[in-house]
Parts: sequence; C-alpha cells; structure tokens
Amino acid sequence: MTAYTFLCRYRYYALALLFSANLLNYVDRQVIYAVFPLIKTDLNLSDAALGSIGSAFMIFYMISAPLFGWLGDRMMRVRMASYGLLAWSIATAWAGLANNYTTLLTARSMVGIGEASFGTVSPGVISDYYSKSQRGRIVALYYLAIPLGSALGYLLGGIIGQFAGWHAAFMLVGVPGILLTIPLWILREPKRGESEGSTNNNTICNARYRNLADNRSFMINTLAMAAMTFAMGGLAQWAPTFLYREHHMNIADVNTAFGAVTVAAGILGTLAGGWLGDFFQKSSESGYLAVSAFGFLIGAPMLVLSLTASTVLTCFIAIFIAEFFLFFSTGPLNTVILNVTKPEMRAMAFALNIFIIHALGDAVSPVIIGWLSDLAGIKNALMITPCAILVASILSFFCMRYIAQDIRRVNC
Repeated sequence: MTAYTFLCRYRYYALALLFSANLLNYVDRQVIYAVFPLIKTDLNLSDAALGSIGSAFMIFYMISAPLFGWLGDRMMRVRMASYGLLAWSIATAWAGLANNYTTLLTARSMVGIGEASFGTVSPGVISDYYSKSQRGRIVALYYLAIPLGSALGYLLGGIIGQFAGWHAAFMLVGVPGILLTIPLWILREPKRGESEGSTNNNTICNARYRNLADNRSFMINTLAMAAMTFAMGGLAQWAPTFLYREHHMNIADVNTAFGAVTVAAGILGTLAGGWLGDFFQKSSESGYLAVSAFGFLIGAPMLVLSLTASTVLTCFIAIFIAEFFLFFSTGPLNTVILNVTKPEMRAMAFALNIFIIHALGDAVSPVIIGWLSDLAGIKNALMITPCAILVASILSFFCMRYIAQDIRRVNC
C-alpha cells in the first residue's frame, strides 16, 4: 500500500470516527425529549419546567463554547474532542440515576459542557483532512449525524422508556460514548490548514478574534443559523409531545414514527443540500447560501401544514417535506463558516457560532414554547417556529451580498 493510498483511507477512517462521535452527540442530546411525558408524570413538572431542562443543556453548551474555542486554537483538537465525548457520555448515564428535578437539571447541564468541547473543534479537524472542493459534501456527510442521531435518540428513548422507564433510557445510551473515547483520543491530529496548503500552527493574538465580529458573511450566516436553531430546537423538544397530545399516539409509537420521518428526511435533505451546495458553488460563491435560503422558503409553509393537519398521515407527510428542505442548510451553512474564516481561527469561529445560535435559538425557544403552551396550547405555541424559518431564509438571501468579498479576504 502506498503512502498516498494509506492517507486517503485514513481520512475516511477519521471521518467515520468523528461522524460516530457526532452521532452519539445527538443521540444523547435528543433522548430526553422522547421521554418528556414520562418525566413530566414521574416528577410532576409543568411544561415550562420541562422546557427549562432542555434550555439548561443549551445554556451550558453555549457559555462553555468560547473557552473551548480559545483552547481549540491552541491545543490538540482530537484530545479535546475525546475528553468532551467522555464527559457528556458519563453525564448522560448519570441522568439515569436522577430521582428529582435538580439532579436531572445538573446532569443535563454537564452534557452541554462536554458536547461544547467536541462541537467547537471537530468541524475544523474535518476540513483539514479534505480539500476545499469537497468540503460541502464532506461536511454534509459529517452532519448526517444530526438526523440519524436525533432519530435514534427518539427511537431508543421511546422504546426503552416505554418498556423499561426513562431512567434506563439515559443509562443505556450513555455507554457507547465511553467506549468510543480511546479510538478518538489516538486519532492523528491534522495540521491546521493542511488541506489548503497552509500549516500555520502558531499561537494567535486574542485581538484577531475581533475580526469575526467584523466579518459580515460570518455574522449574518450565524444569525440565519440562530433563527433556524430557534425553530428546529423547539420542534425537536416539543414535536413528540404535540403528536402525543393532539393526535393521541402513545410514547413508543410517537417517537418511532417521528424518528423514522426525521432520519429519512434528514439523510435525503442533508445529502441533497451538500451536493447541490457544491454544484452551485462552482458557478457562484453564493451557491451554498442560495441552496439554504430556498430550502427555508419551502420548508416554512410545510411546517404550518404539519401543525394544522387534521389527520396523522397528513401531519407526517408535511413534517417529512418540511424537514427535507430544512436539512438542506446543514452542510452549506456550516461550510460557509469554514470558507470565510482562516484555518488557525476556526475553533473560535465555531465557538462564537455555537454561542450565538444557541443564545438566540434553542436556549430560549423550549422555554418560550413551553410558556406559550401553558397559556394557549401546544399547537398554537409551535406556530412560532415557521416564522423563525422565514427569518432564516431572509437572512440567507441577505448574506449573499457579502459572501464573495469575504471568501476572497480569507484567501489573501
């Protein structure tokens, strides 16, 4: 085997390993939402209190991200990713031992800290293994973990929760991440900018981070992602509960059906968005943004239909179509971040992105939707989500004005 063949195979191994860790990231993140009704009954919680558990995870996720972003631009990124994987897996299993609201809230907060360590550095590692021309498709493949992991979280949480209780659901899904820690810890660390012919590994000045705030494409793209995250985070937490209450499905059936629809729409939408993004990016530097903007524009009215449908079948068809077009943006918008930031600053770029999209997105949307649900019912509360998707579409179109200039600035 030649050295070139080995390196080609190794980068696919690296992608598979990081994908697997990201898959567990979303399994452990979403499993709690599958068992919301069981936790509500067992611990006698209001909808607002349930929403606060989800928000606690996001709050700790976003406030710890800047620290890990700063460290990620200075330390071995694969080691940081492995430490984060171990931490959130142990915290997930710990949640299975909770017998009160405070313990569960604390455990989920610790999950947020562990996932922030992984989330800030892993996209940069992926980008350093693959060339820029492949970036949209490779990033899309990596982010297939979102629909797959989310669906598995709903599926495993629903089935285990239905037959063994919500405590068992947390403990069982936490184990695989602990086992995956060592392979991730020994993964080869690629040089920063390796795929772009730049290998500047020098420590950078803190003042340069201010350039991210002046990067119009980065900031507008991040705000579009925040609007999307507000909607998707709220739906992730409350859609199973909506189906349980409005269409009178049991916990196992709700999460199995919702998980199946999410994984099918997510896989197809994420792959289609990554492929279309790379295709249109060849002829226009705003190709990734165009794909995302039109996806949002189509997805918003389909969300409205899913919430107002009178039958379960119509509801799930509309959910599938909406999720298909919303997942278009997964690869393209994350690839925009890579394309408009320098390799030596990408950990902090993703850290700032994480902070903003969750501070304005799913750190607040679960509580807002829970509060609105207590006042006006779950169906009316969820109507806020298609409005947020329309905002994401407008911002994506607006970002197209600046993207070419900001890409050229990075390449100078």
